[in-house]
Amino acid sequence: MELLRAKRIAEAGEIVSVTYEGKPVIIQHVDEEQEMARIYFADEPEREQDVPVRLLEER
Repeated sequence: MELLRAKRIAEAGEIVSVTYEGKPVIIQHVDEEQEMARIYFADEPEREQDVPVRLLEER
């Protein structure tokens, strides 16, 4: 996923179908300098982690 698109999704607060390693996730925040996104898994909200934006996929 492109950095700008990930940032727009995180800031909009809309439900957008995004996956990480094939699992649906919610983007909480994007760190532009590090090109990392803070995500949590849709079915496991307590499971937060930082991942490279390039590994996120919009469906």
